[in-house]
Amino acid sequence: MLRLLLSLAALVVFALLVWGGFRGWRHRAERQEAVTGAFPDAPADPGPVLHGPTTGLYVGSTIAGDWQDRVTVGDVGSRAAGALTLHEGGVLVARDGASDIWLPLTAVQGIRTDQKLAGKVTLKGGLLVLRWAVGGAVVDTGFRGDGIDDYPGWLTAVGSRLTTGTPTVDDTVTVDDTVNPKDEKEQQA
Repeated sequence: MLRLLLSLAALVVFALLVWGGFRGWRHRAERQEAVTGAFPDAPADPGPVLHGPTTGLYVGSTIAGDWQDRVTVGDVGSRAAGALTLHEGGVLVARDGASDIWLPLTAVQGIRTDQKLAGKVTLKGGLLVLRWAVGGAVVDTGFRGDGIDDYPGWLTAVGSRLTTGTPTVDDTVTVDDTVNPKDEKEQQA
């Protein structure tokens, strides 16, 4: 009888932990949605392809400046295989088994390679990260390509639409060609 009671108590504790995690994830999404609003829908016709597609893994999106603060609005927090394509009006992240993410080019503030985002850590320069504005927030969206050989092409293709310089791998390219001081500290460490 004691064994049965202990087993039930362990099951109840486990169920409470799962419920608490789910509730925290849902409340986080509600708080973030108040700041970001709904993410833009991809247009039916995004226009001609300017670069890509690059296949790989959508790593996630985080609030800019905090590589672990994953955005959980809708299904944006879900990792998924997919393809990254630059169109005339923006960048399309077509995800398998999840909704597509559209980053309007007018909202994109920068592009860089990085080694960490949304709890994913890779070798230096293993992630392609786009910084963009959505609602009242600035978000970093990360994509890990099947190969990093195409990253310089992405930096050039997107970077040339944001600023006059041509970026290189491991550069941060932004609209005003500045780097977030917090990012500089992390790069020096």
